[in-house]
Amino acid sequence: MNLRRDVFQAIADPTRRAILLLVASQSMTAGAIAANFDTARPTVSKHLQILTECQLLEQKQNGREIHYNINAQKMREVADFIEPFRQMWDDRFNKLESIMKAYKPKK
Repeated sequence: MNLRRDVFQAIADPTRRAILLLVASQSMTAGAIAANFDTARPTVSKHLQILTECQLLEQKQNGREIHYNINAQKMREVADFIEPFRQMWDDRFNKLESIMKAYKPKK
């Protein structure tokens, strides 16, 4: 059965977000990634599978090892989707800050 993975469900998991942060700076093998977590390797492998299915990670074969790289294009798509929401909340917080600065408590 081929499940379609949702990118936002994938990044909702803190372990998967941590994996993305690890791999963002350098290509890593599954073993090197797993060494950073206190969970079983099969658990990390499942996280890697989900991130790969969502195209957030890419696999590159290097001899007998598989290296995982961040898929910058897919991450850009996610960031582009989120940007209008971030801007909306920035605007709201800026307005609240203006109101709070203008507020003078009654004595």
